[in-house]
Amino acid sequence: MQTVLFHETIFGPIHSRRLGTSLGVNLSPVDGKTCTFDCLYCEAGFNAQGPGRSGLPARADVAAQLEARLSAMKAAGEKLDVITFSGNGEPTIHPEFEGVIDDTIALRDRYFPEVKISVLSNATRLADPGVDRALRRVDNNILKLDSAVTETMRLIDRPGSPDFTSEQVIGQIASFAPQCIVQTMILRGSHEGRTVDNTVDNEIEALIEAYRTIRPREVMLYSIDRRTPEQALVKVERDELERIASRIREAGINVLVS
Repeated sequence: MQTVLFHETIFGPIHSRRLGTSLGVNLSPVDGKTCTFDCLYCEAGFNAQGPGRSGLPARADVAAQLEARLSAMKAAGEKLDVITFSGNGEPTIHPEFEGVIDDTIALRDRYFPEVKISVLSNATRLADPGVDRALRRVDNNILKLDSAVTETMRLIDRPGSPDFTSEQVIGQIASFAPQCIVQTMILRGSHEGRTVDNTVDNEIEALIEAYRTIRPREVMLYSIDRRTPEQALVKVERDELERIASRIREAGINVLVS
């Protein structure tokens, strides 16, 4: 079984193809995965690998480790573009997510005031008031929408809640307009005998309508870059992503292809 990617709470910096030089913050266990989705393409593997034994990092430990890394980078004159909440699962699951964001903003302002703070979220916890407040305070509030068709979204993302729908999350994401960024994974393949493909016309048309409703600052289109737990998935190449992006741009939506 594919295992988690990140074995530290603070990792990197790494080069992100979408965000630049990024220092990562992993609010999930360092030896397991905790997520409200179980995506077919997740680079950290399926949730079945378990949450591990380390548990979620304490807020104070996150702040202490982040400060140590930022202080060292500042002293060494290292370059940094962004602090990114990502890791081995959904960061907004952390019970002190809002407080962690407050700490991160304060530390960023102290050591690297020009650096952006990004949160990569699957948008499943937007109804939580603390999560909502925190995401409105970060520079890059990046929210997932892999399909505007609930059946396809459930096939690709496999949400833990049976009540989670594309229609529901589109409305919730729209409440962040025009601040938010929408991130969409474009892919095709199969899973357990079912076709997986969000490149077909009805899928792209549904996404365009969703983007019109949301009115995001930007849409990030990307495809598979690393090994996926469902090995029967196929990367959509850059030229096809650009053709899809062109259709979306015709609707007046700003699109970044990466």
